[in-house]
Amino acid sequence: MSIEALRSALAAEHAAIFGYGVVGAYVSGAARDSARQAETAHRDRRDQVALRIEAAGGAIVGAQGSYALPFPVNDASSAVRLAAQLEEGTAGAWREALSGTTGEDRALALDALIACAVQATRWRKAAGISPTTVTFPGGATA
Repeated sequence: MSIEALRSALAAEHAAIFGYGVVGAYVSGAARDSARQAETAHRDRRDQVALRIEAAGGAIVGAQGSYALPFPVNDASSAVRLAAQLEEGTAGAWREALSGTTGEDRALALDALIACAVQATRWRKAAGISPTTVTFPGGATA
């Protein structure tokens, strides 16, 4: 069964939602709109995967009260870099879920991986991070 793979992806979605709260505090204009849209996408995926886990009889992973950030975020530039890293991390969780899922769960994992990879590319471009695309989304970028 794919419950454990989905639980790991759910935990990553919780972390991304928390992280976008931080991003939103430092960005404005189009970047804030992008952050809101990305957070909404993560919330929608979180809800979708939680329902799948529950329907399969699994226990849902709850969100933590807070999450450690990978680096200090204190301005718009660092917030955009954080957004890129949030998407890369979530893509990694969904990439891992691919090997542990089948059927509709695998389709969900693949769709989520693609969505996170595309959003990560947008954030990397906005942050001036090179390369803007990676060969294996969700894998090591260096």
